Amino acid sequence: MENHENIVPKGKAAGGYARAKALSHARRTEIAKAGAAARYNRHATHEAPLPISNATLSAAVLDDGTRVLLSSTFMTALGRPWKGTYKRTNLPNFLDANNLIPFINKDITDVLQPIEYRDKRGIKVSGYKAELLPLVCDVWLKAREAGALKGKQSHIAKQAEMLVRSLSKVGIVALIDEVTGYQSVRPQDALRAYLDKLIRSELAAWVKKFPDEFYENIYKIKGWPWPGMSKNRFSVVAHYTRDLVYERLAKGVLDELERKTPKDEKGNRPNKFHQWLTEDVGNPMLAQHMHSLVMFQRLAIANGYGWNRFVKMVDQVLPRKGSTLELPLSEENDS
Repeated sequence: MENHENIVPKGKAAGGYARAKALSHARRTEIAKAGAAARYNRHATHEAPLPISNATLSAAVLDDGTRVLLSSTFMTALGRPWKGTYKRTNLPNFLDANNLIPFINKDITDVLQPIEYRDKRGIKVSGYKAELLPLVCDVWLKAREAGALKGKQSHIAKQAEMLVRSLSKVGIVALIDEVTGYQSVRPQDALRAYLDKLIRSELAAWVKKFPDEFYENIYKIKGWPWPGMSKNRFSVVAHYTRDLVYERLAKGVLDELERKTPKDEKGNRPNKFHQWLTEDVGNPMLAQHMHSLVMFQRLAIANGYGWNRFVKMVDQVLPRKGSTLELPLSEENDS
């Protein structure tokens, strides 16, 4: 068996190792205590229970404006007891299953770090950014779609679907602001600050953000023959995309994207709206929204719904947050 005590770090790690060895026990203890204290230097300014779907979660807003959900809340939301972190995958137990690992992407790992803070009573607690909850639900739903779930895991996926439907109605950040009362005291420029988190200041390189299925399903619901992605789509599809996606992402987003990418003299926009979305907030929000839209498309196709009925279903769960642009509707009679 390898003796790890005899392993000496090399390269850049060697300097840190040498400095640590040179410190006295008292000094190392002092540094450790300072680090532990720093972990809890944030505190909750607003707290409240957050009823959503069939669960009640513990929500808070920290002094730096971060919206968090208590760690134990994530398993409560998914209908299971909280048991911390398992050694099986070294992940929180709301993701602790080997068959879930293939569905965990960078969007999740970027926000998976626990946030340690003091609640309003001064008690040390741990939570996660609120934006993590819909991403966790998405992992369970993707695993279900791939047929990767086992036994009682299907119950968790069903609960995740209920949460996604509830969260689609109002953004998780807006929900927390409402129940904690933070919306009445947040800065006047909160919308501007929020848009800054969603929309970048410099244009990003084009990367595909819309799944092919989204466009193919539009054609299926409309009853049009699908020509494939290599052919030009009907021009009206651009209007559908604008309404179904950018009108419904978040308040003020479409106006800001239009300002960022004005039309040229021919009436065309030189860049795609999604190229302005930020990696940490804007893109994950778009991905979650597209996942919800495709779910509703599949439901409409499976039940034989026409376009009008599909749009009404989307209107109920993903209402427009920008202007009141109306979709061009067909003359078909959707029952």
